[in-house]
Amino acid sequence: MSGKIKAVANQHSSKDYSKAEIFGKSQAMLVKKYHKSFPTYHPTELKKLNHLAEYLGVDAFYVKDESSRFGLNAFKGLGGSYCIGKYIGKKCGIPEEQLTYEKLKSEEVRKETEQLTFVTATDGNHGRGIAWTAQELGIKAVVYMPNGSAEERLENIKKLGAQASITNLNYDDTVRFAAQCEKEKGWVLVQDTAWKGYEKIPTWIMQGYTTMALEAIAQLQKERPTHIFLQAGVGAMAGALAGFFADYYQKAKPTIVIVEPNKADCIYRTAGADDGKIHIITGDMNTIMAGLACGEPCTVGWEMLSRYADYFVSMPDAIAAKGMRVLGNPLPGDERVISGESGAATTGFVTELMTNESLEYLRRTLGINEESKVLCFSTEGDTDKKNYRDIVWNGTYSSF
Repeated sequence: MSGKIKAVANQHSSKDYSKAEIFGKSQAMLVKKYHKSFPTYHPTELKKLNHLAEYLGVDAFYVKDESSRFGLNAFKGLGGSYCIGKYIGKKCGIPEEQLTYEKLKSEEVRKETEQLTFVTATDGNHGRGIAWTAQELGIKAVVYMPNGSAEERLENIKKLGAQASITNLNYDDTVRFAAQCEKEKGWVLVQDTAWKGYEKIPTWIMQGYTTMALEAIAQLQKERPTHIFLQAGVGAMAGALAGFFADYYQKAKPTIVIVEPNKADCIYRTAGADDGKIHIITGDMNTIMAGLACGEPCTVGWEMLSRYADYFVSMPDAIAAKGMRVLGNPLPGDERVISGESGAATTGFVTELMTNESLEYLRRTLGINEESKVLCFSTEGDTDKKNYRDIVWNGTYSSF
C-alpha cells in the first residue's frame, strides 16, 4: 500500500461568521425539531474515549457514533429526510417551522406527492437515506450507484423499496446520469453535491446534517473542543459542520481539519491550488473510503470550507484502516465504536498524527498537544460487513 500524508493550511480563513448562519444554530434547531418528529429519532451517542486520549497524549477524545442513526448504520438519513421534507413542504405550502413527520404522512399531502419520484446517485449511505425517507413517507425513489459499489449496500437500498442498480460509471459520472434522468423523466434530483445552477436541494441536505452537530454540542455540555476533524468526499457534510461550528463558536471556533483519501482528494487539491477555482479529479478513485471517493467538490460545501476550515489533509487508505481497528478494538475501559472505512478516517488520522514521530512538524502546525480536546464524527458503521471484517480481522491495508 503506497501513499503519504500531505497537508495544506487555509490561507484565507475568515473571521466574518455571518456567512455561516445558513448552517448555524438557529437553522439547526429547526432541522432538529423536524427530525425529532420521526418515530425512530433518538440522539446518537457521543463517546468519550478517555484511555485513547491518554494514550495519544491529548486531554480529551470524543467520537460521535452515527451507526445507530434511524437504523441505517450511517448519518446520511439526516440529509435525505430533511431535503425531501423541505421539498414536499415547499410544494404543499407547509412553512418550515411546521414541517413534521405526521403532517408529511397526512392524506392531504399524500395526494399531492403520490406521483413524485426522487432520484439520486450514491456510493451507498446517501441512497439508503433517500430510500428510507421515501419508504417512510410513501413516495418513490430511484437510486444509481457507481461501478465497484458493494452488493451489500445495493441490497440494503433495495430492501427499503427503492429501485436501485449499480452502473459502470464512476461516482461523478453517475451523478451526471441521475441528473439526466431528472431532465428526461421529470423526476426530482436529490443529490448531496452541488454545482452552478443546482444548489438549493444540496443546501437542504447539508442543513439536515447539522442535527448531529447540535446534538454533539448538547452532549459536550460546556466543554469546547479545541480541534474538530471532519472527513470529506464532495465536502457537503464537512462544509455544513464547519459552518455550524463557525456560527456557534464565532471567535472561539476550534481548529477545523478536513481529511480525504489520497486517491480522491479534490478538496485538498482545490485548497492547495489556491487559485479561486474548483479542482476536479477524474477516472477511477480506487480507495477503500467509498463514501469519500468523489472527484468534484460541492460548491456550497467548498464555500463553507474555504472560509472556515483551517487545514486540509490528504492521506493513504491505511490510515482509515487503522482508525477502524483502533475504534473497533478499544483500550480497556473505553467503549467500542464499530466504524466503517469513511467513518474511521478522522480517528485514524489523529492516531497516526499523535503516534508517528515523523509527524511532529504537523502536530506543531496543527497546534495539537496534551491540552487539546478532539472531536471526530464516525459517520458510518460497518455498512459493508465483508470489507469491515477483511480490514479488522485480516489486517488488510495495514501499512503505507
